[in-house]
Amino acid sequence: MDQASPQCMDDDSSLSAYQPDERLPKVVVHFSVVRGATLTWRVDADSTLRVQGARLWLTRVNSPYDHWLEPGNEFRLQRGERVWLSTDSERTARVSLSCALPARRGFVRRWLGRLAWLGLGAPAAR
Repeated sequence: MDQASPQCMDDDSSLSAYQPDERLPKVVVHFSVVRGATLTWRVDADSTLRVQGARLWLTRVNSPYDHWLEPGNEFRLQRGERVWLSTDSERTARVSLSCALPARRGFVRRWLGRLAWLGLGAPAAR
């Protein structure tokens, strides 16, 4: 390997440049799309789709447009979208789908969230 994975690189270690979304751990799922197959799913979290190997066709349920993604292209997907993927190439399209893990909430925030869900609200100060 000549290069480090972009997921592991730390270009700026200063705390003043800290961006919360950039430092969260990521989940990356790799899969292949072969000719003649059409994959579909509903996106569970805001994600970035990256294409390698072959050109990929992408369409979304509420979009009037189809997208042809060339190898090396990226496409942002929004939570809740339904997408379809296929390829017209003889080669297999390799796809990676990455999203940031949600930040964990602390015990007190979870407890207050449960109280609010039950309709009890936060305890009143006396």
